[in-house]
Amino acid sequence: MSTNRSSNGSSTPPEATPSPAGEHQSATALPTDQAAYAYPDAGAYPEPGALNLVAIDGAVRRFWEAEDVFHQTLRQRADAEPFVFYEGPPSANGKPGIHHVMGRTIKDLFCRYQTQKGKRVERKGGWDTHGLPIEIAVEKTLGITKEDIGKSISVEEYNAACRKEVLKYKAEWDELTRRVGYWVDLDDPYITFEPAYIETLWQLLRQLYDKGLLYKGYTIQPFSPAAGTGLSTHELNQPGAYRDVKDTTVVAQFKAADAENEYFLAWTTTPWTLPSNTGLAVGPEIDYVLIAAQNPYTQEP
Repeated sequence: MSTNRSSNGSSTPPEATPSPAGEHQSATALPTDQAAYAYPDAGAYPEPGALNLVAIDGAVRRFWEAEDVFHQTLRQRADAEPFVFYEGPPSANGKPGIHHVMGRTIKDLFCRYQTQKGKRVERKGGWDTHGLPIEIAVEKTLGITKEDIGKSISVEEYNAACRKEVLKYKAEWDELTRRVGYWVDLDDPYITFEPAYIETLWQLLRQLYDKGLLYKGYTIQPFSPAAGTGLSTHELNQPGAYRDVKDTTVVAQFKAADAENEYFLAWTTTPWTLPSNTGLAVGPEIDYVLIAAQNPYTQEP
């Protein structure tokens, strides 16, 4: 298909010229040289003489970037119904993999579909800059532990190192994003360590609180003594998070609420959950035995 250049710099397809019956139009090879790139004017769709996917990929990308096609889709639909897309942000402290290509392809598919339906589809890129893996990477690089923060290294220096680490591979991510043809705003992304983002979340939480939609609950939370923090399911899936160890089981005493000197004894194979325990489950149809014994700590009856 040939392309006519309009006065405002945009590209518009010309009217098709029908070929005489039975006459075959010659195919024009898709150019790969950046300076010569333009859709041919022969009236036929560009057709490569030999399949070179890398060359075709580069040619199409150069055309999109030269014509600013992504932003044209927004300008042409300035007053159209919006379809807002905020990317669930990746973390740029790790290199992108094939699974990111797959995920971004699916995201892009939905956005392009909504664009073809005539909607204005803003695509807001973002970067997830919080998480224990970032802290661990910085501490390993600097040769410190959590105990050293505020002593051998200031909080400001530690935060600066984390900010640098979390965007370590941003250039690689940006290049991958462009190479796979994923249209998203990379120039003005939201970054989760920026005060505006954090304060927005707090403001939203306040609105939920004011509407009575927040409640206090209890759950068993995996905890890292070395990091001094709870662990998310994502962090538990990090390499090295699990290893085979031998645990000592514990028999714990729980004081009976309606007796002065009586205790329930409970055996547990997960003693690390005891600090968060708020009660002991008992069964109304289970037989319990009351035994006179000495307190193992005071030796009193």
